[in-house]
Amino acid sequence: MAISVQIECINKRPRLDPHERISSIGGRNADGKRWKLSLDAAIEGIEQGKWTFWTLGGGQRANVVIAYHNMNKYLKTVADGAQPDNLLALPECPA
Repeated sequence: MAISVQIECINKRPRLDPHERISSIGGRNADGKRWKLSLDAAIEGIEQGKWTFWTLGGGQRANVVIAYHNMNKYLKTVADGAQPDNLLALPECPA
């Protein structure tokens, strides 16, 4: 059974370029401790059924899925009409 995890922040460079890939995602555990995963580790975890990810955008839950562009995998939220994409609108994860 996959664990449902909220993504609260991302790392991406350059930050304002919508075509650059997210390099890592992060959030907080139930105990408040921060966690962070590389994009590759997050995608692998989804593919293995370890995790499902979601985020909040405009007060609405948006599920995160694996998408493909030019044979490269990346994460995106299920289309909900929110602009910018819910993931790309998240704040930068702390170092």
